[in-house]
Amino acid sequence: MSTINIRQLDSIDKDFQAAVDALLDREQESDVEAEKIAREVVDTVRRGGDKALLEYTARFDRFTADNVAALEISLKQLQAAREALADDARAALEQAAERVRRYHEHQKSESWRYTETDGTVLGQQVTPLDRVGLYVPGGKAAYPSSVLMNAIPAKVAGVAELIMVVPTPDGVVNEMVLAAAAIAGVDRVFAIGGAQAVAALAYGTETIPKVDKIVGPGNIYVANAKRLVFGAVDIDMIAGPSEIVVVCDGETDADWVAMDLFSQAEHDELAQSILISTDAEFTSKVKAAMERLLDDMPRRDIIKASLEGRGALITVANDDAAIELVNTIAPEHLELSVADPEAMAARVRHAGAIFMGRYTAEAVGDYCAGPNHVLPTSGTARFSSPLGVYDFQKRSSLIMCTADSADQLGRTASVLARGEGLVAHARSAEYRVKD
Repeated sequence: MSTINIRQLDSIDKDFQAAVDALLDREQESDVEAEKIAREVVDTVRRGGDKALLEYTARFDRFTADNVAALEISLKQLQAAREALADDARAALEQAAERVRRYHEHQKSESWRYTETDGTVLGQQVTPLDRVGLYVPGGKAAYPSSVLMNAIPAKVAGVAELIMVVPTPDGVVNEMVLAAAAIAGVDRVFAIGGAQAVAALAYGTETIPKVDKIVGPGNIYVANAKRLVFGAVDIDMIAGPSEIVVVCDGETDADWVAMDLFSQAEHDELAQSILISTDAEFTSKVKAAMERLLDDMPRRDIIKASLEGRGALITVANDDAAIELVNTIAPEHLELSVADPEAMAARVRHAGAIFMGRYTAEAVGDYCAGPNHVLPTSGTARFSSPLGVYDFQKRSSLIMCTADSADQLGRTASVLARGEGLVAHARSAEYRVKD
C-alpha cells in the first residue's frame, strides 16, 4: 500500500491562514523559453502563411504535405470515423452530445427592443460570430469530449462556420475525435496543431480562413500563442491546471471521495484536489482510502505527485467556515457531498461548476451531464463563467429616434457635449432640435 504525504490542515491551527495562502499560491514562473518559441512561431506564420505552416507541421509533428489543402480532413472522413466506431462508443458520444446540446439551448439569448414614452426605440440585437476556430489536442492527448463541449454551444449559437484544428503527430489520427467532430457539426478540419495552428486561425493563410474567436485546450505553446493573438481575435480563456474541491460532512463513502479527488489529480502533477470537512476523523478515512486505492490507478505516479504537491485535506469548524473557504478558493469544480447540498450551493459565490449531492460525481460533468466542462481555473471563477452559447454571440445596441424624441434628446446631448468641449457632437445633436 502506498503512502501519500498530502497536506492535512485544521482551521484551529495558529498558522492555518498562512498554510491556506501557500496552498493557493498560483503564481508560477512563466516558461520564458516556451513563450519565446510561441512568439517566433506566431510571427513566422503571420508573415509566411501556408509555407510556414507546412514547415512547422513537418518539424513539430513529423508530418509532411505538399500543400495545406492536403492537410484538410474531409467531412466524408469524419462521417466514416463516426460509422466505424464501436456501437457503445458511438452511442456514448451521441448521447453525450444530445445532453450537451439540450442544456446549451437554454442559454441562447434573443434580440429584444422596447419603446420609451418619448417614442425612442431602444433594444439589443443578438447575432452569432461568423467563424470560430476550435483547437483540439492530438496524439496521445486526445479528447473527444472537448470537441463536443466547444463545438456544440458554438453551433447552438448559430456560428456559420466552425473550423477545427487537431495535430496528427506522425500522421496518426484519432478516430474518436473525428467522430465527435462529425456528431457536433464541425464544418472543416485541418491536421495541424501547436502555436502554428493558433496563428493560422488568428491571422489566416492562403488556405485557412481567419476566424473571429479561438477556443479549446492545448499545451503550453498553444496557451502562449492564444495569449499572443488575443486582440486580433477573441479567445475563450487561458486555462490553468484542473481543480476540485469536495466539501463533505463525513457521511459519504470515503472511497467515493478519494476517487473524486483522484479524478482531477490524474490530469497532471499541477492539478489541485482539496477536501474540506467538518469531521476530522473522516479526513483520516479519506487519506487511508486514497493510500489503499492508489496502486490500482494507471496514472498513480501523476496522482501521487499532484496530491503531495498541491492537494490538501482540510478540517474546519462548521459549514460557515467551509463555505467561506470555498469562496476564497473559487474552485473550477466543487462537489457538495452533504445532506442539504442545494442550501449550501445557494451560499456559494465563486465556483465554475457545482455538483450537488453524494451521488453527483464531477466526472459526469466532464462527459455527459450537459453543462460545459470548459470552466474557469486558478481562482478566475471570481469573475468569469463556464464556456457557453453566450461566448459565441455578439450584442449590438439598437437606438431609433422619432422627430419628437430627437428634439428632446438632442437638447440634453447638446448641453452635455458642450460641457465636454465637443462642439461637433453638440451641433450634430442640435441639427435635429426643433426651432
